[in-house]
Amino acid sequence: MTIMSAALPAPPEGGPHRRPIIAAAIELTARSGWQAVTMARLAELAGVSRQTVYNEIGSKAALAEAMVAHELDRFLSVVGAAFDRHPDDLVEAIYEAVRAVLELAEDNVLLRAIVSATHGTAPELLPLLTTDAGALLTQAKAVLAERVAAYRPPLAEAQVGVVIDLVVRAVLSHVMQPSDTPARTADGLAWIAARVLGVDATPSLRHT
Repeated sequence: MTIMSAALPAPPEGGPHRRPIIAAAIELTARSGWQAVTMARLAELAGVSRQTVYNEIGSKAALAEAMVAHELDRFLSVVGAAFDRHPDDLVEAIYEAVRAVLELAEDNVLLRAIVSATHGTAPELLPLLTTDAGALLTQAKAVLAERVAAYRPPLAEAQVGVVIDLVVRAVLSHVMQPSDTPARTADGLAWIAARVLGVDATPSLRHT
């Protein structure tokens, strides 16, 4: 995923210390707020030198993007698992994927930190999921497009792309500000996708 800062880009994979440093940053952000995250503190938590943190991550802006990318990988893994469980039922795959993402979001410490005003994270972290979420959306839509294509939906590729864009943006909106339970939200989005794709949805709106 390419959403690292242009000024001091960190390697996509990095060395053996990259993931522990990112994990420490997420934990520290959730516990003490983004303002408490410093390269020196991360070095202490990860058990490495401060220079190693700079070498693996780059800048604090790049760290913020790496943290979001790290969590996006977790969300995309549950999406993939949902589609793997339903290779012959696109609507059910969409339902389970959306529900799994929203349930994972409920317990995600980084997301809770980002949306919580008490952590003071908005200046650098919140835009990564809102106004500057282009790269995140691009990767999520690309993964979903590849999965959906395997079902050979009865629409042109561009039309399928519109449906995917709608679903991904709706899910991100509900991740940031839920308006119902994950099950009900997933049910509604799966129903909409089924109607647009011309696919039979059984059952239809199971959570009424």
